[in-house]
Amino acid sequence: MAGRIMLLLAFLMLLPSAHAELTDKKRALIQELFPKATVIEDKLADFPVYPVYQLQELLGYAYDSVDLSRLQGFAGKPISMLVGLDARGRFTGVRVLDHHEPVFLHGLGEEPLFEFVDQYTGRSLREQIIVDTSNSRRGARDPKSNVVHFDGVSKATVSVLIINDTVLSSALKVARAKLEGFTQSAPTRARADFFEPLSWQELVDRGYIGHWQASAAAVEEILGRPLADYPGAPEAVPGEPFTELFFGYINSPMVGRNLLGDDGYNRLLEKAGKGAQILAVMSRGPFTHLSDDFVPASAPDRLGMVQNNLAVEMRDLNMFDGTIELQAEGMPDFAQQTLFRAGGNAGFNPGADAKLRLNVELARNHLMTDRATLDVPVEFSDDLFETVEVAPLPEHSREPVWVSLWKERWWQISLLVTGLAVLTVFFARQKSLSRHPKLVHRFRWGFLFFTLFFLGFYAQGQLSVVNIYTLFLALWDGFSLNVFLLDPVLFILWTYTFITLFIWGRGLFCGWLCPFGALQEMAAWLGEKLKFRQVRVPERWHRKLILLKYPILVGLLGTAFYSLTLAERLAEVEPFKTGITLFFVRYWPFVVYAVGLLVIGMFIHKFYCRYLCPLGAGLAVLGRFRLFNWLDRVELCGNPCQHCKNACGINAIRKDGRVDYDECIQCLECVVILRDEDQCVDKRLKNKKKNLPEILATDARTIIEVT
Repeated sequence: MAGRIMLLLAFLMLLPSAHAELTDKKRALIQELFPKATVIEDKLADFPVYPVYQLQELLGYAYDSVDLSRLQGFAGKPISMLVGLDARGRFTGVRVLDHHEPVFLHGLGEEPLFEFVDQYTGRSLREQIIVDTSNSRRGARDPKSNVVHFDGVSKATVSVLIINDTVLSSALKVARAKLEGFTQSAPTRARADFFEPLSWQELVDRGYIGHWQASAAAVEEILGRPLADYPGAPEAVPGEPFTELFFGYINSPMVGRNLLGDDGYNRLLEKAGKGAQILAVMSRGPFTHLSDDFVPASAPDRLGMVQNNLAVEMRDLNMFDGTIELQAEGMPDFAQQTLFRAGGNAGFNPGADAKLRLNVELARNHLMTDRATLDVPVEFSDDLFETVEVAPLPEHSREPVWVSLWKERWWQISLLVTGLAVLTVFFARQKSLSRHPKLVHRFRWGFLFFTLFFLGFYAQGQLSVVNIYTLFLALWDGFSLNVFLLDPVLFILWTYTFITLFIWGRGLFCGWLCPFGALQEMAAWLGEKLKFRQVRVPERWHRKLILLKYPILVGLLGTAFYSLTLAERLAEVEPFKTGITLFFVRYWPFVVYAVGLLVIGMFIHKFYCRYLCPLGAGLAVLGRFRLFNWLDRVELCGNPCQHCKNACGINAIRKDGRVDYDECIQCLECVVILRDEDQCVDKRLKNKKKNLPEILATDARTIIEVT
């Protein structure tokens, strides 16, 4: 009995804490999102949202994004946000509660982050939100268009795309669960066995391909003025449509095989990938579905799609390559034809009704522009589809965020992979190539410029100890490869670096692929050219100082498990963010620190790399498991010859001639010396011994001739 009473008392003590979840601080934030709210209820037991009322009227819901989406940020932790969604599916605002994105916390500052999320206020789930990562566009606020462009944040592409995916996917879950008008129709898919050869006209007549057109008069009626009032408007031919669209669901064999042929159809599905839903859109007439400045492989401005009151993302596949082309019998000529991937966060149900929205934008003059939106019903024949008993939710089946990032940066990836391939061949053949000192020196300096300007400043491929935090925390919390795939350049670099650690050691990265390391190398060269006195740290002190970076690494990693925020602050011991990511445009103490290290490096070669770099320490630890010792030594190295040691700027060669691979940056200077007949003492002595009989014979002949 006493046990039951204690259990009841414990329950009563815990009961208030369950209702205390809505803290005063969170209540105040929700009040900001819904200024008219008079009642804010606790989080629902069946769905993690806070209902918000004005008296008896439901205004909408507020919710914590982490309750509905656990997509990890760049630092390996989810970005926690409080999101407000009104009863009509419009965002009332987004507030960032907690995050660990390094570029905002200790780089750009949090203001750009707050400015980005402010763009959601007033936007609707019925709109297609596109984040412009290049900042080439300004955020559009046209109420008649369902395509909205958000300004991205330079140098924070990954973070803002994750935020956008988190906000949209979580809001869609709330809308489908709690808001009227957002429920999904029964899921359908294309019938795989439904096919017969048909001509173009037969496909249209049977409703397998949709057809829609609008006359100039209809457009003028919506605009409220004649097309003649717009100087740049396309001229409509009397009796002909102003715009005419045809569209078909390519995944259906009846449509895809007839339009593309069997080979083209199979090739397209293979290239587009499993689960891709493809919509073909063709247009003709003065006004087509793509604008003149449309960028292939992107989302169109003129054309959007809505289904179940939600915007469906459409992105050009850019796959018409000669082997994949429209070739249906009797097909008319089109001004434009496009294959779109349909879906995004909202998903796409091909057998349910939808609408294409064609946005007409015409300028009256350089100050005034009129806009009209033409709704195009999308309804295909039911014969094409079958009902799916169990279908995954769009958020489970849609293309991961990292896939679009890799596609967007394809040329950077191609250039990086090419550069790494060239570097690998160079290192594999270093023994033969090192016989040509000028070639080695020119290649090294050329690659250092590539590393600094392309890899560092442009592609932002500076590895950091923060990436090691992310790895350890991911292993601790539950590993997900998707986190590391978010930045293709960093992923490729880390993969390459990890593999080569077991072949060449840490030197390949530290000496060739580290942008700040390349910057230090250039600072050292400048110091020599300016005739600064080069300081060589005494051997005794050097051997002690090189150990300093290891406790720095251990301290940073240990701190990361205690407080990631504190660890990120302490990681400022790395000047990479200041010097490479932010181009030295930062609060002055950080700039003074980074520039100071470079200035010291003009007197002490690569001072930071040798004594302070925690990333180098981590790589050196793994580098001890390398399989080969590539840098040859000979009998006279260190005993008595000290030429290589004196020429080694980073002092990675001991007095006895051994190479310290934990410190070596693989600059290959010692390899060049060892292969040089004029510089290597061992080779000079061997050549003298080899030529000694010939010299003695010559001397003997000279003596005989004289006598």
